[in-house]
Amino acid sequence: MRKAILIIGLIGSWVTPSVAQDVHFSQAAYAPLTLNPALAGANSTIQAIVNYRTQWKAVASPYKTMAFSFDARLNAKKRKTAGHLVAGINVFNDQSGDVKVNTTNANLTLGYHLILDPTSKLGVAIYGGLGQRSINPNAGRWGSQYNGMAYDPTALSGETFATDRFTYADVGAGLVYTYKNGERYSTANDGKQLTYGFAVYHLNTPKYSFYNNNEEQLYMRFSTFINAAIGIGNSRLTLMPGVYYQRQKKAQELLIGTYFKYRITEASKVTGFNKGSSFSLGCFYRNKDAFVLKGMLEWSDFSIGAAYDVNVSSLSTVSNARGGFELFLRYNLLEPKNYIR
Repeated sequence: MRKAILIIGLIGSWVTPSVAQDVHFSQAAYAPLTLNPALAGANSTIQAIVNYRTQWKAVASPYKTMAFSFDARLNAKKRKTAGHLVAGINVFNDQSGDVKVNTTNANLTLGYHLILDPTSKLGVAIYGGLGQRSINPNAGRWGSQYNGMAYDPTALSGETFATDRFTYADVGAGLVYTYKNGERYSTANDGKQLTYGFAVYHLNTPKYSFYNNNEEQLYMRFSTFINAAIGIGNSRLTLMPGVYYQRQKKAQELLIGTYFKYRITEASKVTGFNKGSSFSLGCFYRNKDAFVLKGMLEWSDFSIGAAYDVNVSSLSTVSNARGGFELFLRYNLLEPKNYIR
């Protein structure tokens, strides 16, 4: 019975006005346009990423999120430019809970990265697009269908929706600063990179309700982060710490931790015959929610990464510490001398 009550609460949280929240990925840096639109073209000539996440399988119907992003520099072949004109596309689909709350969003990004000096860039970008949300009320189990002893599927739910789907416009903007000091020579591994970003999503706060409730909105989401890659000189190890913070209305998320990256093979600088490869392990902590264990394998311009959330919140009583599994695949055509992923 306790589990049943919790499931009802989780289902209800997706249709009450106070907790409409965006999708999120534990591998935040590898869902870049969900983190900050100005990350388009920040460190890559061309980048394409596919993300998949599933969570809460131990509690209710699994929540599933799939996303695809592509970004590129539009003037990548021009030399001695003052900056990079960039564009990107970001699409995701999220299906939540037993009532199949389905959210699909597609947007386009346009931005510019100004080269401040040989080590620094400042980028700004805006995005705009459309979202659609739908629900299947008949698939849910509602509190009014419990007669005090058991669940009665023939009882009326008492829920009246004005619509089972709606479409909304979505706009936002972001800013990213990047500092990069490359290696002294090809095998020194003493380069450093620092990236800081701030973004605001849903600037237009669109109406976001299955009921005729004009007060329910998709609230602005504020996203800020700082991450780095610090090569340990004359070794194969690179530290990749990061801090990610997001806030939407009263909901907030703080994710902090680091990857430990080990270079397996060095890429050929001239012939290109030998493809560089590396392996990374990471541990992050999402405040009051979960430890996130991560792993990543990189070969040439291709990467694959996985993460698992070990739930440590009060929900662990019924989740048995099982949170979410996540996977990404990436193609990343790096800019010259950019050893940092």
